[in-house]
Amino acid sequence: MNKTEVRSRIEAIGIIPAVRAYSAEDARFAAEAVSTAGIPIVEITMTVPGALHVISDLVQHAPDTLVGAGSVLDTKNARQCLDAGAVFLTTDGLDLGIVEYAVKENVVVFPGVLTPTEVLTAWKAGADLVKVVPCAQVGGDSYIKALKAPFPQIPMIAAGGVNQQTATSFILAGAVALGVGVALIPRESMKYRQADRIRELARRFIGFVETGRSDLASRKEGTLAGD
Repeated sequence: MNKTEVRSRIEAIGIIPAVRAYSAEDARFAAEAVSTAGIPIVEITMTVPGALHVISDLVQHAPDTLVGAGSVLDTKNARQCLDAGAVFLTTDGLDLGIVEYAVKENVVVFPGVLTPTEVLTAWKAGADLVKVVPCAQVGGDSYIKALKAPFPQIPMIAAGGVNQQTATSFILAGAVALGVGVALIPRESMKYRQADRIRELARRFIGFVETGRSDLASRKEGTLAGD
């Protein structure tokens, strides 16, 4: 799958499950649970013990799932992730070195940003999307809406504080996708192997995204009709 296809699929799915687990086994379990529930994408964070091996294993045994690397810290780490088979890279802060490396390697990258300056800097550096994080602590969906006003052309992923109560609002505010962690993959669900609970949460988040996009489309149609 090439870069354009990966980005298109991320935007189409609209949900990026971020797996932060205490063990490689927990991470594999979580990835399988969300994938079988209809979200064939997973971000394995570098905080997971043996994260590179988890990425490699998922790439080999779950070929229909987009496997990416999260919390990437530097270009050396980024290279290791790509060698393991990751098809996208994301960070928790803006590291232009990682963005430039991903651009050179023709791999999807969406760095963590927060301020308008970081959003614009990341975009100019070649980021495919930007991950606005942490959203909840700086205004939630209203902050995404504020950023989209001057940067309507920049696709934004809302992350940090996305949950069942806020998911639809972030989509309505203009987020192209949601980065979701414990609200989708609770730690106790991994610990006690509660696959059904994760699948139910996955189905709910799919519904939140679909509802938000449907409402957003209706609003745009109403605006056009009013014109």
